[in-house]
Amino acid sequence: MWILFAFASALFAGITAILAKCGIKNTDSNVATALRTCVVLIFSWIMVFIAGVQADITRLSNKTLIFLILSGIATGASWLCYFKALQLGDLNKVTPIDKCSTILTMLMAFLLLGEPITPMKGFCMLLIAAGTYLMTKKQYHSRDSANDPVKNHSWILFASGSAVFASLTSILGKIGIEGVDSTLGTAIRTVVVLIMAWIVVFVTNKQHTIRRIDKKSWIFLILSGFATGGSWLCYYRALQTGFASVVVPIDKLSILVTIAFSYFVFKERLNRKSAAGLVMITVGTLLLLI
Repeated sequence: MWILFAFASALFAGITAILAKCGIKNTDSNVATALRTCVVLIFSWIMVFIAGVQADITRLSNKTLIFLILSGIATGASWLCYFKALQLGDLNKVTPIDKCSTILTMLMAFLLLGEPITPMKGFCMLLIAAGTYLMTKKQYHSRDSANDPVKNHSWILFASGSAVFASLTSILGKIGIEGVDSTLGTAIRTVVVLIMAWIVVFVTNKQHTIRRIDKKSWIFLILSGFATGGSWLCYYRALQTGFASVVVPIDKLSILVTIAFSYFVFKERLNRKSAAGLVMITVGTLLLLI
């Protein structure tokens, strides 16, 4: 059952990237992250009350709370980096680097959780790494960033930061939701992400830009928040009962959804090398299910 939740998480995550890309086109990425998190927070707590597990919060151990908070901080950092990268770069470039968190998570799961790395997993990690390299190596000419050297380079740092923090999120979240309902764990983590996101907004003095957000951007930001909430609930439900080293790669198959939509919505096309890279990432991920 946890595999189905992992695939559902991938679907919602893929949709999230597209909706968020539309929403942050004319909006500061940090402000957009904070606003989206408000939607996720409302959505996640509604699910807590529907599940009737709100009373469990008084029974959480200090260890669980600490790891949920740390996971929330890592998530917030990953989001801030990811949506900044999306604002500066193209989906087809940013997404593969973000999905490299799969490799980092498998390594951390081996070191911290004792999940084994079999020869097959090692082979899959190599496939995913090689595929990512092919997809990010000047695969196509983008209308939006081909003539902008800043856009062509700074997004890499943010995308890489997103991958590192996403890996930490998975491991810390796996430890934090042991013995606690995954829906409640998701809601608690979202509170931490929301606080962190708004702190960044006020520190960067971007709060005044909220008044300039147009109606269309608001709609996309709200929809992306709902998609994120659905992805999180499925993801942490899968993590609670499944292996982190398998759940995370399945979730990263959201790249297929993202790439497909980026082709039709943003007209971002892949050449043969990048298409081959996408195939390698997909095959490497699916082989992990064997």
